[in-house]
Amino acid sequence: MNISVVVPLYNEVESLPELSAWIDRVMKASSFTYEIWFIDDGSTDESWQWIESQSLINPSVKGVRFRRNYGKSAALHTGFEEATGDVVITMDADLQDSPDEIPALYRMIREEGYDLVSGWKKKRFDPISKRLPSKLYNATASRVTGIKLHDFNCGLKAYRNDVVKSIEVYGEMHRYIPYMAKQAGFSRIGEMVVQHQARKYGTTKFGLSRFIFGYLDLMSISFISRFGKRPMHLFGTLGSLMFLCGFLAIAWLGGYKIYQQLQGILLERVTQSPYFYIALTAMILGTQLFLAGFLGELISRSSSERNRYLIDKKTKSKG
Repeated sequence: MNISVVVPLYNEVESLPELSAWIDRVMKASSFTYEIWFIDDGSTDESWQWIESQSLINPSVKGVRFRRNYGKSAALHTGFEEATGDVVITMDADLQDSPDEIPALYRMIREEGYDLVSGWKKKRFDPISKRLPSKLYNATASRVTGIKLHDFNCGLKAYRNDVVKSIEVYGEMHRYIPYMAKQAGFSRIGEMVVQHQARKYGTTKFGLSRFIFGYLDLMSISFISRFGKRPMHLFGTLGSLMFLCGFLAIAWLGGYKIYQQLQGILLERVTQSPYFYIALTAMILGTQLFLAGFLGELISRSSSERNRYLIDKKTKSKG
């Protein structure tokens, strides 16, 4: 099968008929074999009823329904598990992503050799209150991850099938799928300018809080990817440095006190100096950080994922 289209949705029954017909029209025009996976994220409208009825008419339409709303990441992860096409296309169900972009995305994956291609809505129809925070967020994400993308959060993306089978999307990490793919060894990441269309039905399901959560998720995934399997490298290093600084400070205070006594100079006790307590606190915090890294190592060593590595190719010997 050429293409699997994964569409996460929540209360989008008004747009589904038009979106399905549009995808079907594009696929037939390009002679693609395809499937559409509608992932109903616990909709409370008639979305699932439409998916069920449409799947009886069009065998290319398939669906999964969640019992409640779990979020976009969970929907994408489920869609990735079900997808069987050589190329997997994701798009939102609100008609703001154009299916007309699918052939070009497919060619970039199959002919130009990209592992992942992310859409860039260069011209947006969103209000300025969304555009400005989005630009700041994308600039920060690009700098932190080292991936030169203008629109991390664009729902229109294309992947090689083995990319989506090699990553786990959870929480709210759907914004950082390109970074997760890069960490999994898929470095051929491209970008394509795509058309952004004004929302035709309903209202957006995301508010400004997504930018706050987006930064927190960025910190989380950046930390996990760097130190998830070696926490001692971070906590042990910080703890050792902090303990060493505190120890040297106390040693200096003690040595200076002895020197003053040898010179016959009467001064206040070492314990009366605020620097003593600062140094002592540094030693205690350093010890705690070191122990946190040690415990993290023990947990990491016991994890079932500790030796999970992605293998690209393997030679076969003749017996």
